[in-house]
Amino acid sequence: MLDEREKKLAKLLVDYSIKIKKGDIIKINTGVEATTLVNEICRLILEKGASPRVNVDMPGFAYTYYKHAPENVLKMEPKIAKYEAEHTDGVIGIYTNRNTKELNTTDPMKAAARRKLTKVISEITLKKDNWVIFDYPTDALAQDAEMSLEEFEDFVYGACLIDYEALGKIEAKQKKILDDGKTVRIVSPNTDLTFSIDGRQGITCLGKRNMPDGEVFIAPVEDTTEGFIEYDFPAIYGGREVDGVRLEFKKGKVVKATAKKNEKFLHQMIDIDEGARFLGEFGWGDNFGITKHVKQILFDEKIGGTIHLALGMAYKEGGGVNDSALHWDMIKDLRKEGILYIDGKPVMKDGKFLF
Repeated sequence: MLDEREKKLAKLLVDYSIKIKKGDIIKINTGVEATTLVNEICRLILEKGASPRVNVDMPGFAYTYYKHAPENVLKMEPKIAKYEAEHTDGVIGIYTNRNTKELNTTDPMKAAARRKLTKVISEITLKKDNWVIFDYPTDALAQDAEMSLEEFEDFVYGACLIDYEALGKIEAKQKKILDDGKTVRIVSPNTDLTFSIDGRQGITCLGKRNMPDGEVFIAPVEDTTEGFIEYDFPAIYGGREVDGVRLEFKKGKVVKATAKKNEKFLHQMIDIDEGARFLGEFGWGDNFGITKHVKQILFDEKIGGTIHLALGMAYKEGGGVNDSALHWDMIKDLRKEGILYIDGKPVMKDGKFLF
């Protein structure tokens, strides 16, 4: 049965997050767990005179692929996916994670090699600028969050169904601070990091691409990052948790990377290409309805009072130029103790904005 909150979310995704006009083809990537939500999304798309194209993920396929795919298969050009990306007008991703650790025993370099080839798909989608993604509440995600499924559903829909118009007014002020700023400094225990944002533009995030949303981000000038940072939360990529990450930067590049858990994986990822050791994004979370770290970046980077830095690819609309197959967000919690400075002026202290 369709949950009333699913009904509201479907309307938000179709009527607000992406643009749909008569005759459009809208691709929906999903899993069987989200049947009720996806059926409602399809109904709303059809009412607009557009056509939904539903791709349903098969349980266990990712493991089978990365466990057994030989090198020649990993290097195959994604012709069909590329054609589909070129000939669809919008994308709604409803992710239904059944096992967040599914790929932990597979070779991470296989997935990294495949990402280099499939990056062209995301580039086509990003260029069209008409997409949105959502993590459907599943038992696997609830377990990672250490909640019951019912509690996690409340958490998810509470984070998504917010007043984005009101948040937009707040983020407009935040964007101006970033647009006018030249230098960022982050100071907290075991962290003192600086970089330039001179000439870059801040990007507001109001449910148009991520659901839930609530962040403002900018691309650091690529060769300017200096200092060190230690992360409080585990850095998670492809289901693998890397705990106690500490990074040191010189002239923009990571020159030393350590971790208390899965350090080898950290090194493998930052060595996949030249851009992986440089920052592609700096942002802060301003969705204060999200207070708990649940090990899902779509939620965690939006936690009000935290900042995040992504190694690798920069989103180009703000002026960033760093290119990489990697885009790995890592979250720093400033709510207990920490100050964020822009041009020497504190703008966030202990997780609270000062403007």
